[in-house]
Amino acid sequence: MSVRDYPLSVSAERAKALSCFSLSRVWRALGLVAAAALCSPLWAQVIPKVTLSVADTREPSDVAVALQILFLVTILAIAPSILVMLTSFVRIIIAFSFLRRALGTQTMPPDQVMVGMALFLTLFIMMPVFTEINDTAIQPYLAEEIGFRDGLDKAVRPVRNFMLRQVDEKDVALFVRVSRMAPPRNADDLPLEVIVPAFITSELKTAFIIGFVLYVPFLVIDMVIASVLLSMGMMMLPPIMISLPFKIVLFVLIDGWHIVVRELVTSFR
Repeated sequence: MSVRDYPLSVSAERAKALSCFSLSRVWRALGLVAAAALCSPLWAQVIPKVTLSVADTREPSDVAVALQILFLVTILAIAPSILVMLTSFVRIIIAFSFLRRALGTQTMPPDQVMVGMALFLTLFIMMPVFTEINDTAIQPYLAEEIGFRDGLDKAVRPVRNFMLRQVDEKDVALFVRVSRMAPPRNADDLPLEVIVPAFITSELKTAFIIGFVLYVPFLVIDMVIASVLLSMGMMMLPPIMISLPFKIVLFVLIDGWHIVVRELVTSFR
């Protein structure tokens, strides 16, 4: 290294040392701030601890409240299954699935779109039921006008009536016979363990009927396109590739989504 380059090297080393010293001062300042924050009164406050334990008690009301909380937590855990099985969701999502397969669009619309649309249609169809539950069960219970047991009975009644309006009598008779219970005098004598499976069976049957009706027009288009291709000697060309644009155009021209949604909504009694 020449004498001319010596001052430059010294100044570079001095700048590096100053930068390291500045960084160390910054880190020390940050450490002091963190220590002050940890020692503040906010961190010294007692944080409540949530535990789940079994303890002795002499008050039956304490046990009842704990069981009610456990029941509500269980209901929240199985809420998705309740939404699927006790509402109009099953019929709607199966009909949409059949429609997508009939169109031959594979993953269009995506599953998220179909499930979201089915959920919002379910909320729209079930809104009178939810409103009745809120007016007759939830609000009186929150106002302490009725007890928990009465509120539960009043909340179940609108859902029960909705399922009874959709269920087929043959399905109800099937589960009454299988359960070997005494023949009920009227619908009010039917227990939920009979109504729920009968309702699900009826919904599956109705959804498959709707799916068949949706499939037929598009199946006719596929058959016509396949016959035309066969007559032209184009046997190696997949008919679905040619029929897909025609099916989409037909579905759009007849305003297919409007018709499907309208018929699905009005199919519920």
